[in-house]
Amino acid sequence: MSNWTEHSGLVPQRRSEFVTGEDRRSRDTNRRRRLLRIVGAVALMTVASHLVEARDRGQYANSNPELKAWFDSLKSGKGPCCSDADGTALSDVDWESHDGHYRVRIDNEWVDVPEEAVITEPNRIGRTMVWPIRGYVGVTIRCFMPGSMT
Repeated sequence: MSNWTEHSGLVPQRRSEFVTGEDRRSRDTNRRRRLLRIVGAVALMTVASHLVEARDRGQYANSNPELKAWFDSLKSGKGPCCSDADGTALSDVDWESHDGHYRVRIDNEWVDVPEEAVITEPNRIGRTMVWPIRGYVGVTIRCFMPGSMT
């Protein structure tokens, strides 16, 4: 009798044996939410990867093979610059240097070039080039190759 009153009339059970329908629904709902988050993250990464793809429109198909190989080998402290097809040539009015730091004008906005994005090897083509990455947080610079200001 004392066992009956101490447990409010219920026999003690381990948690795994005592699962109500409401607990199961809650667990199923949590599993569905986690699955939806994973699916959403994968979908977002898929969409984002298409926004930053390299582009090759064939405009450099007939270029000098040595120069193309040089462009393809360019890298900054941030990694490979990809290719000349991904870079943008800048006019002298669209870049500047002050105290050893560079900044460039992209889409009518000035963007500071991080030190690690500067290509330090000699510029074989002479013109200033930048490899911008446009993302949802704005423009960042992957590589920057200063030219000779004329």
